[in-house]
Amino acid sequence: MGSTNTPSEGPVYYYVGQHESQRDLPITPEYLNQAQDCSYNMLTTPITSPLFHSRVLALLSTHLTDSKDGNNVNAETPTIPGLSPADTPLTPGDIISQLIGYASPWIDLSSPDPLVYHLSRQVLELEISYGAFCGLRTVVIPGPKLQYGSAYGEGIAQYAYAIQESLAISSHYMQILVQLPMMYHPDQDGEEVEGSLIPFARPEYIEEGVKPKHDFMGTWDAWNIIRTVCKYNSRLFVALSIPRHLPAIHAQSRWHSEPLRLLSLTAQTFMPDREGSPSLFKDHQALIHRYMSLRTPPGIILCDVGPIPGLDKPEEKEPRADGFTEVNASSDATTLPTPAEAVQFQQQQDPKQRNSKTPRDPTPLLTCIRKLQQKQPPRTVIEQFGLEYQDYLQGPLQPLAHNLESMTYEVFEGDPIKYDLYEQAIRKALVDWTKQGKSASSPIGRIVVAVVGAGRGPLVTRALRASAEADVKIELWAVEKNPNAYVLLQRHNELSWQGQVHLVQSDMRSWKGPSHPTPPPPPFSSSQLPPQPTITTHHAIDILISELLGSFADNELSPECLDGITPLLNPRHGISIPESYTSYLTPIAAPKLHADILALTRSDANAPNTPYVVMLHAIDYLSTVPLAPSVLEPVVLEAWSFTHPPPSRQPKQQQKPQQQDTKPRENKHNERSARLTFPTPHRGACHGLAGYFEAVLYGDVELSTHPLTMGRKSANMTSWFPIFFPLKTPLYTPDTSLLVATIRRLTDNRKVWYEWMVESFLQLPSEAPQPPGPPGPPGPPGPLGGQGSSGRGKRDSRMAKGRKVRLGCSEVGSSREGGCMM
Repeated sequence: MGSTNTPSEGPVYYYVGQHESQRDLPITPEYLNQAQDCSYNMLTTPITSPLFHSRVLALLSTHLTDSKDGNNVNAETPTIPGLSPADTPLTPGDIISQLIGYASPWIDLSSPDPLVYHLSRQVLELEISYGAFCGLRTVVIPGPKLQYGSAYGEGIAQYAYAIQESLAISSHYMQILVQLPMMYHPDQDGEEVEGSLIPFARPEYIEEGVKPKHDFMGTWDAWNIIRTVCKYNSRLFVALSIPRHLPAIHAQSRWHSEPLRLLSLTAQTFMPDREGSPSLFKDHQALIHRYMSLRTPPGIILCDVGPIPGLDKPEEKEPRADGFTEVNASSDATTLPTPAEAVQFQQQQDPKQRNSKTPRDPTPLLTCIRKLQQKQPPRTVIEQFGLEYQDYLQGPLQPLAHNLESMTYEVFEGDPIKYDLYEQAIRKALVDWTKQGKSASSPIGRIVVAVVGAGRGPLVTRALRASAEADVKIELWAVEKNPNAYVLLQRHNELSWQGQVHLVQSDMRSWKGPSHPTPPPPPFSSSQLPPQPTITTHHAIDILISELLGSFADNELSPECLDGITPLLNPRHGISIPESYTSYLTPIAAPKLHADILALTRSDANAPNTPYVVMLHAIDYLSTVPLAPSVLEPVVLEAWSFTHPPPSRQPKQQQKPQQQDTKPRENKHNERSARLTFPTPHRGACHGLAGYFEAVLYGDVELSTHPLTMGRKSANMTSWFPIFFPLKTPLYTPDTSLLVATIRRLTDNRKVWYEWMVESFLQLPSEAPQPPGPPGPPGPPGPLGGQGSSGRGKRDSRMAKGRKVRLGCSEVGSSREGGCMM
């Protein structure tokens, strides 16, 4: 069904299958081998036969006729008898697991007529049950019909119940795929599959009226209801039909976030190139490349593109396999030839090609897909590094409560970009210190540099290198609380650093600072007094270096750690690297992450209250602004920031560093809150908040995981993945609405945690000038209702005009139980 390639295995392999809507012959091992010899990887098979279809139609016709004649006015829905050998081409066997089963495309699970609906459910249940018995691992079910007269989308709920029932009666290894077009267009409902049950819906159940126009998000809306009713079942996926004319970019992006398992293409999706061979538009190529970059790439199904070469060519029949008519398919057919017609015309017009000894390609559309596979764009550095981490939930670290293992340090140290930027910042700080003639704190006039939380020593190495490149002498200290890492630091100091580093095993918050021995004053009479011990004198740190940042900047307690050592910093000229960092948020649709968290909840009730570190990939930004017809930019807003040393703790005249206070410190000054308003132009389901950060190391040297600035400030940096604050229940938001996120950073002086929630609002048009007032909608009651004090809370006021109507709100998420211990 999909590729299992890893980054070391090279480009993604495209698994391509062939589907015939009127496949009459049962799939035999010889049939499958012939398809594989032609470079197909999989075949589809109907679960029931045309004979079964005829039996159902006869049963329905008889029932309707009897009802008209008044013979069974109160009769219940007729019961379809069980399958007979003539009703199905399937039998259990060795090849069954290599086939994709297709449920009957002529059923109508969303029909407003209860008779048609219940008959369709019976058909589906028989097919799913028998397919599971035979060993089918994948079954594709035709999607819901959205339009019945003037009613739009009314049958989606009953369709969803049918899918839920199919999941219940199928085997635990069977995947159910719902066949859906990328967008809704009225022309899709213009033609039904031959023998469809749709026309049998009785007139009294159909309300005539004007059909709506196309809806880019209509089929996604239907899918959202289906998977919500099915509780994000891990065996429920999408088989997406790719049209000749793609929908707007926001619809393409939305499907990228959904659980795609198949991409369905017909001959109408292709176009002839200059040589008459089939090809795909560039937009289609880019779309397929994007979807195939998912951690589990979908398979590709070519529908009704001709029989398997070498077998008897079946009679061509209409309609197409997926049951959907292409948008503007009729006009396309008159203006552009099909690929097969183009090849035939080219051969007729070009005698050289007609008489050429080069054999004709028997599978031109498959060849086109294979060429597309060879043209995959190379993976970026981040994609190569993070493919195995895509959308994988990782719990937050507890760096103060736990001693990290060497493998964890090794992952951090595998990012040269971060350490190059740190080295650049250190070198600039040393050069500026010298140029500005600042006085150093070392007794011998050297600049005192301290690396706190040194780990296995990568920043120590970079500090020594920066000192050598800047030609500035330093006194270097390395502080590490992990006793195991401290052993390695000692070995590095002996073998690599030539003993240049002063090593200290201590929690940075309890370290008394750099020190040097001071001989005691000489006694008045050495013969009368015993020798005095050497006095240890402490001095300040000039440049303080740390790499304590987490995925949300402050989530691994960088502010609390640096608070404990800031009193040791040179009070007049002290530099902290980093000197500040800022956290950012944006709402996202992340159905895969939500489904994974639901699965975790079975064994961990606190799973929905955990902020996760995730390499976000199969997501969609809900708040966006268009930069170009095919480019959307996410709206990412600032939540809060921290500065080191804090401005309120920078004494101007004090000449000596402060002594550390050994009493428990109040941590209220590190609390933060933010209330941010995000415009959401298109409907969607918010599954949580994505968090990023930017950090100023020194001067103009910066780090960033912010999606809009990372490429400029720290391209290809892999040290941090974003953070994800999940919602317990997805929050639906309609078109042109607002999402308001409220988040707080809280502490009880023992640990730090976050609380967050999201509200959905509809912005009403402003009828009159609004009086001045507080920006944003009113705060909700409860623990998230207030704003931060002392200017530490952030509110976005760009959407403050007009009255807002609250549509809904999420539950409050709180990571207090698993908060980061101080």
